[in-house]
Amino acid sequence: MAQLGYVCLGANDFDRACAFYDAFTAELGGKRLFPTPHGQMYRLAGGAMIMVTRPYNGEAAHPGNGTMLAINVDEKEDVARVHAKALSLGCANEGDPGPRGAFGEFAYFRDLDGNKIAVFWTERQKQ
Repeated sequence: MAQLGYVCLGANDFDRACAFYDAFTAELGGKRLFPTPHGQMYRLAGGAMIMVTRPYNGEAAHPGNGTMLAINVDEKEDVARVHAKALSLGCANEGDPGPRGAFGEFAYFRDLDGNKIAVFWTERQKQ
């Protein structure tokens, strides 16, 4: 069986990015784990990991076109709570919390470096 190990998100102002992810991952029951050669690893309460990193090639970090990190939360109400926390930490709103068709409750924002993140809850996870 295979599962996603972790996702890397590039940061240009590494200290600022880590301050954001310290607060953001704590809101999701997560925490800072360990430093990496170019970054910092975080673990969310469900086990998923995020690495905030300086690009290895020395170029500026930039978000990928069509790239998005989607975080599945336990309760429908968590979508709005986590989205509000992200906005309070300086993130740009990319979509208010609300239903997205028959898929569930979703909200979208961009972190301080422009990486797109979704927070979602769906009944389908119970199937």
